[in-house]
Amino acid sequence: MEHQKRNAFSGSVGFVLAAAGSAVGLGNIWRFPYLAAKDGGGLFLLVYLILALTFGFTLLVTEIAIGRKTKQSPLTAYTKLRPRWGFLGVLASLVPVIILPYYCVIGGWVIRYFLAYLTGEGMQAAEDGYFTSFITAEVSPIVMLAIFLAVVSVVIILGVNKGIENFSKVLMPVLILLVLGIAVFSLTISHTDADGVTRTGLEGFRIYVVPDLSGITLKGFFSVLLDAMGQLFFSLSVAMGIMVTYGSYVKDDANLVRSINQIEIFDTLVAFLAGVMIIPAVFTFMGREGMEASGPSLMFVSLPKVFSAMGGIGNVIGGLFFAMVLFAALTSAISVMEAVVSSLMDKFRWSRLKASLIEMAVALAAGIVVCLGYNKWYFELELPNGAIAQILDVMDYLSNNLFMPLVAIGTCLLVGWLLKPKAVIDEVEKTGDRFGRRGLYVVMVKFIAPVLLVILFLKSVGILTVI
Repeated sequence: MEHQKRNAFSGSVGFVLAAAGSAVGLGNIWRFPYLAAKDGGGLFLLVYLILALTFGFTLLVTEIAIGRKTKQSPLTAYTKLRPRWGFLGVLASLVPVIILPYYCVIGGWVIRYFLAYLTGEGMQAAEDGYFTSFITAEVSPIVMLAIFLAVVSVVIILGVNKGIENFSKVLMPVLILLVLGIAVFSLTISHTDADGVTRTGLEGFRIYVVPDLSGITLKGFFSVLLDAMGQLFFSLSVAMGIMVTYGSYVKDDANLVRSINQIEIFDTLVAFLAGVMIIPAVFTFMGREGMEASGPSLMFVSLPKVFSAMGGIGNVIGGLFFAMVLFAALTSAISVMEAVVSSLMDKFRWSRLKASLIEMAVALAAGIVVCLGYNKWYFELELPNGAIAQILDVMDYLSNNLFMPLVAIGTCLLVGWLLKPKAVIDEVEKTGDRFGRRGLYVVMVKFIAPVLLVILFLKSVGILTVI
């Protein structure tokens, strides 16, 4: 009866678009291009692609299979697999609880910039101090947070089919068209600076895709490898309970192998195109030094200056860009909230409405705390990795640097050594479809992935400093 009552995606298209929508988020847009520029362009792309087809594929298959096998969200799925491993489900569920509030705060920032370009105020958004004055304000960031969270909550309350699936089917094609359009435009631009130096988008594209191996050392290569691994968590939405949740909504007769391959292609394509959108444009107008920005400073400081330098067309391109970012942020935030709501429904037998309203209240309260962290409750704290952090950064560090690697390590140990890889392989192949990378999966989940994850975790917490 439990299996019959559970919501399910109507088909593989809905599942793939929802999962791809989760994967295509702020991490792809503001982190991937920066890492590619920092780590030798084409070298990072090559390493990332290899890892996506091996390491990322392993985590993605494992989590989706766990979800479909148990028909449960993360909080209860791990307990169903092995009662003593229920703590892993708690940890996996904590990640989206921590992420949602600050993700919605950033989503509110995106709304503010989208409205600025929509109303023709793009030039003001490019001025020095605009971003700082906005996030340090006491009221407007909270209002924007509330608007963003309300939209996400409405979609979640509508449910899997009427909400998540229908929303993804509309937004994802539009998002892809916007990404493609802006990427093509970015390749066609050129700019002559005050010193008379002319730079073009194609030159920036060359920097992005051609491997730069000058001065590369073993330590430098490990740095690229770990950067690419860390990026895969953001890109594929693994180790945060999302893919377990979405997997639990996949019908038993669906071809998991094909769906997972399509999610990989979707994600890698959009991550690559995010770089094509951003790196050539930033290089053209700001040179190599402009490519050093990442995170909020890239999206809310550097890029508005690029749009401003474009002249009249810049306001249009800026508006389209922030519309695209808003869509990406919404589809990702929806998946984060669904992981929490689904867990509450499975664990406590709450209705979707009750679970959604409770999580919305928690996210709003925590989001307000994040907003106040830039004014009334501002502080600076040095993290183990050497970064100077405020409230948002602390939450980001806890979720991304601590809990997510631990969840991934625990999942690999559980599946690779206790349940055995056959449990996942049987789930994937139960429709009669061949699991093409079966041998690779076994080796990765038992040996290579856990070792790489432990190295990533030790480096993230500042213990491993030699590489």
